[in-house]
Formats: sequence, structure tokens, C-alpha cells
Amino acid sequence: MRIEEDIKLGFKDVLIRPKRSTLKSRSEVNLIRYFSFKYSPLKWSGIPIIASNMDTIGTFQMATSLSRFNILTAIHKYYSIKEWEIFINSSPDNILEHVIISIGTSNLDFEKIKKIFLLSSKIKYLCIDVANGYSEFFLSFLKKVRDCFSDKIICAGNVVTGEMVEELILSGADIVKVGIGPGSVCTTRLKTGVGYPQLSAIIECADAAHGLNGQIISDGGCAVSGDIAKAFGGGSDFVMLGGMLSGHSECSGKVIEEKENKFMLFYGMSSIPAMQRYTGKIFGYRASEGKVVKVPFRGEIDKTIRDILGGLRSACTYVGAQKLKELTKRTTFIRVSEQENCVFNHFNASNILD
Repeated sequence: MRIEEDIKLGFKDVLIRPKRSTLKSRSEVNLIRYFSFKYSPLKWSGIPIIASNMDTIGTFQMATSLSRFNILTAIHKYYSIKEWEIFINSSPDNILEHVIISIGTSNLDFEKIKKIFLLSSKIKYLCIDVANGYSEFFLSFLKKVRDCFSDKIICAGNVVTGEMVEELILSGADIVKVGIGPGSVCTTRLKTGVGYPQLSAIIECADAAHGLNGQIISDGGCAVSGDIAKAFGGGSDFVMLGGMLSGHSECSGKVIEEKENKFMLFYGMSSIPAMQRYTGKIFGYRASEGKVVKVPFRGEIDKTIRDILGGLRSACTYVGAQKLKELTKRTTFIRVSEQENCVFNHFNASNILD
């Protein structure tokens, strides 16, 4: 047993210090980034935000809507080949180029992804997604996928430490997904006592990845657009969102009505409903590591995305970053004990006319 004495930080522990800026307006900020990768010869450009591959978030409808903003969607791994075929045949190339295929580590997953890639050459990304990326089997599966799909952009995770980021990149990952336990409907930290504060995980894992010409995705922990800015400021190349995108028409969560209000159910992928839905039962050796919540139904995703991107542009103007890529170099974090003045509650005044 050993104890690391240095303090690890989450998004709520810091603010970004403002700096002198020559920018006159938020409209001058360019959020588009251009990427090349360690292994894949493919290139990609767009806003490096990713809709999570949770089954209620990473839907085909979400990919269609977010592609209009040059934003990626990690499609959940529970669609059938037939459903993929219908989606691919009905979608133009610009949508398919903003799609990430998600798989687990079974032989069935491996065969499934082969079939999906045969349906379209326009899909560039695949994500090998497991809750615990620290196993030897995961590394061997990653090597197998890299050997078979040498030209694809491969994401793998989740991990939270620099040495494992290096292992995954050396085993064939172009991008490593970082985050254990920070999600809004994840209870892994409570059930297992395992985890790592997300901002410190980003800073340490980004340093490890960039030293090997790899990239990272910050997965989880963002509750507001300021957290997304902090994730990019800490060195993350991509930021994955789940809860912030929940409750929209493009999601597949069940809609319930209470009095005159609509809500949508949102749950973690290790929750009891998710396990019952996709395995038909809860195995005796497992515990639920997710929860179910009701979120207000918010209609189409467009307004939420515009608000997120507006907050991100504003963060860039506060530190003088004309391009999103510059945000990391322009970021200085200061540790704080408070984030906002909470004397008043939020009030939705969007429908009030003067």
C-alpha cells in the first residue's frame, strides 16, 4: 500500500485565469481543429466534441444533427447490422465522416465491425470501449484491431494514468479515452472506490499521449460549457459529452410526462436497466455501477449545442486564444474553493416577453 500525497483536481477545483487579449469579438474564435494521427494515414477536421456512445446519446439521429456543426458522434454498439445498413445507405458522406463506430472486445464485436466497414469506406473512426482499459486482454485485442484496420483512426479506453496511455498508444491506439468514474450517471467511484479526478487525469494523460504523437479524449465530468473549456485547457484533444446532451429529441431515452412537464430517462451503461436491456439479466458476479435519472425534455439539440459552442468561444476570448488549438497554451489554472454565487436559483426566462 502507498499514498500519493500530491492533490489531484477535478473541474470544480479550478478556474481559468483571464489574460490580455487582442480579440474584439467571440466571432473571431475558430473552433475547428485539424488532426493527423500516429498510425492512421487519414486526416480529420471539425470541432473536437464527441457525443458519447451511451445508448440514449450515441444515436443515428444524434449523428445526423451534430454533423451539421462538424461535431462527432460515437454511435452506441447495440445497433444491428441491418440498422447500420439502413443508416449508411440513407446518409450522405458528410454525416458518415462524423461517425465513430463503437465496439467491445468480443469476437462478435470484431466480426460486426468488419461488416460495418464493408458497408462504407467513408467512416474513419472506431472506438474500442470498455469500462476498464487496464487488462492485458484489452491490449491484445487492440493490437488485433490495429492489424486488421491499419488505415482507420482507432480510439481505445478507458484509462486515467499516463503509463497506461503510453501502453495503449504503443499497442495501436491513435487516441486514448480518459476517464474512470466522472460521469453524471456513473457510480463506479462509490461502488469500487476506484477513480481519478478528471482534470488531473487529462493533464497527466495528455502529456503522455502527446509525447508519443497520440491524442486523448476526455470522457466524462463536464456539467457546463466551462468544464469543456477546462478540459481543452488541460490538454485534451477531444471532449466526450453524455449528460450535457441528454434529454433531447435525438436521444433514445424514454419520455415520461408528469403533470404538464416532460422528462426523459437517462442512465449509465453499467446500471441495472442497461444490463437488463442488453444482457437480459444481471450476472451474479456484477454490481450496478450506474444510476437512472430524470432530465427535463429539451427538444432538439441545436439550441444546446449553440450554447455550448458560445461558451467555448467566450472562454477563448478571455485568454486571447483565436483558435481552439491555442487554448491549452493560453490556459493557467488557479485553484479555488468556489465556482459561482448561488444565492439565487436559475430561472428559465426564455419564454417571457417584454
